[in-house]
Amino acid sequence: MSDTELYFFFTKNLLEWHEANPRPMPWKGERNPYLVWLSEIILQQTRVEQGLPYFEHFKAAYPTVTDLANALEDEVMKLWEGLGYYSRARNLHATAKYITHELSSSFPTTYEGIRSLKGVGDYTAAAIASFAFDLPHAVVDGNVYRVLSRFFGIETPTDTTEGKRQFAVLAQGILEIGKLGIHDFLPSQFNQAIMDFGAMQCTPASPNCTACPMRERCVAFLQGKTAVLPVKSKKMERRQRFFNYLIFNKLNQVYIKKREAKDIWQNLYDFPLVETDSLEEGREFLTTNKTCQAWLAEVSGWRLLRVSAPLRQELTHQRIVAKFWEVEVEPDFLPKEANWIAVERGNLAKFAFPKIADLYFKQKLLPLELF
Repeated sequence: MSDTELYFFFTKNLLEWHEANPRPMPWKGERNPYLVWLSEIILQQTRVEQGLPYFEHFKAAYPTVTDLANALEDEVMKLWEGLGYYSRARNLHATAKYITHELSSSFPTTYEGIRSLKGVGDYTAAAIASFAFDLPHAVVDGNVYRVLSRFFGIETPTDTTEGKRQFAVLAQGILEIGKLGIHDFLPSQFNQAIMDFGAMQCTPASPNCTACPMRERCVAFLQGKTAVLPVKSKKMERRQRFFNYLIFNKLNQVYIKKREAKDIWQNLYDFPLVETDSLEEGREFLTTNKTCQAWLAEVSGWRLLRVSAPLRQELTHQRIVAKFWEVEVEPDFLPKEANWIAVERGNLAKFAFPKIADLYFKQKLLPLELF
């Protein structure tokens, strides 16, 4: 079978499978480029099930790109809270402002224009171009890598420059050549079909090969390679960091600060932080650590109320291990740090915190309501 015939076979069976296996999503069939863009940014590095309610909340809060542009950054970050990869939210807000103020609220209508937006890569640009404008650009995401590597038996690692180029060329070729043999489908239909096929049929673990319309031509199935394809060359290593948060309780207030450094969780709020090389155990940490000494030297009187058990949050390249040291300070305590903000406990829920702080809140060691 020639490449052209194989592409026809793949496209025909893929589209027939998709028609028989719908996967309803609130953004499917959406032509408003703003909402397509919003859904694609939310779904970057996020499972559909997790991202769906966030899409609904953002759509309700900011029905147009101008509404999003005019929102306060803290409001946007709070609505994004819990979704992770917070640079997406910052880029989303910045791009909304750019489209509103520089492009007169008109979303770009070409692949190149879409690709130039902050936070938009090749995949996202192709997705928006095809779903909003039916431009002939093939998407290549994790699902597409998996489907193509298995069907065509490609062992080039997907996380290499060579692999990314090879899969992008292949996906685009199938879309263009498949269109020649099957005239009644749109690029958006092809892109949605191949992503849904990877999510529902050709899954990472236990793909449903027995009911797969591709199996008679699938190299991975015929050669018993479904478990080893696709190939990745790099093993991800996580850096471990140890955070010690000091919760300064002053009457009904606690001190928080905004994370403004170029680090994880930028523009979210947390508590005064001391990072150490290892996990701190005893209360002597507060009197021997130089940063803690400096902070507590400003207090006329203080006492340690409680210390949390170590809490963990896994990020893509980092593992955060945190302890929360809750300290009661005298009413006259006024820290020298200008970026510390005194907040009523009952108002903490108005601020966007990283997940590690939310885990602490849920332990009820620092309730969001007054106590």
